[in-house]
Amino acid sequence: MNPTILVTAPKLAKAGADLLAQAGARVLYLSDPSVEEVERIMTTEPVDAVISRTVQLTARAIAACPTLKVISKHGVGVSNIHVDAATARGIPVYVTSGANAQSVAEMTLGLMFAAARRIGWMDAELHAGRWSRAQDGVELHGKTLGLVGFGQIGQRVATVCLALGMDVVAFDPALADGKSPVDRVRLVPSLDAMLPLVDVLSLHVPLNKHTRNMVGATQLAAMRRGAILVNTARGEVIDEPALIDALQSGQLHAAGLDTMATEPLPAGSPLAALPNVVLTPHVGGSTPAALAGMASGAARNVLGWLQGQPVDASACVNPQVFS
Repeated sequence: MNPTILVTAPKLAKAGADLLAQAGARVLYLSDPSVEEVERIMTTEPVDAVISRTVQLTARAIAACPTLKVISKHGVGVSNIHVDAATARGIPVYVTSGANAQSVAEMTLGLMFAAARRIGWMDAELHAGRWSRAQDGVELHGKTLGLVGFGQIGQRVATVCLALGMDVVAFDPALADGKSPVDRVRLVPSLDAMLPLVDVLSLHVPLNKHTRNMVGATQLAAMRRGAILVNTARGEVIDEPALIDALQSGQLHAAGLDTMATEPLPAGSPLAALPNVVLTPHVGGSTPAALAGMASGAARNVLGWLQGQPVDASACVNPQVFS
């Protein structure tokens, strides 16, 4: 019997949609990308698999669907999936590791440059008819970059920044007892040990109980005055009011943010009013190349499980379901 697969978005990149079509899958998309629509479909349809994008996949939705067998994130961050509810039912939750790493790394670099040189502010000034020339930009050559999380994205960022003439340090608990995967990058034992060393801090961690609000007032105060913060991870890893205070006081020269604590960014957010903040709407991994990679990866994840040929267990965030 052909499987029913729910994509929690209005569409899926052709590379993934084609794989699902070749497998004869019945594919359901969201006309209304909301939690309520996901729960309605999973209550009324015999969904075998979910390809999860940004809409919350709640415990209620998972419990409401007795036919559900496998979930794959379209990406790597599973904070919008109730993994515990899936685990309780023995349902594996897969991710598409590395599929968007290059795109997110390039967005990180773009935000870093834009924040250092106030590119967004000057662009807006010129579009408004004003010849406003910011001459207080930070030259990154010779500065120290700190990477929090040193997986595929962080390693790509490090390689470029080393070529730029920056020093690079990294903290990643997964590498605590190992050798740096990138030559000339020094591993440090903790975030607290890193902060006094860096002129630029870039975040590349998942959102979980350990990382939520991991960068707050204490951490921002420990950084060198005039430092730059870049976040292409999840907005909730930063205490946003503390970030705003640091930007207003000059403790931070600038910030480049692809993610915010609340998305979409609420009207009237102080972040949008600050001239030393560069904002993008959580699109670091949304280039056509990355979307194709994530879509095809997610399709392979769910089809492999449904067809009895599961992909590598390292792509599963709850491997305890296999035991």
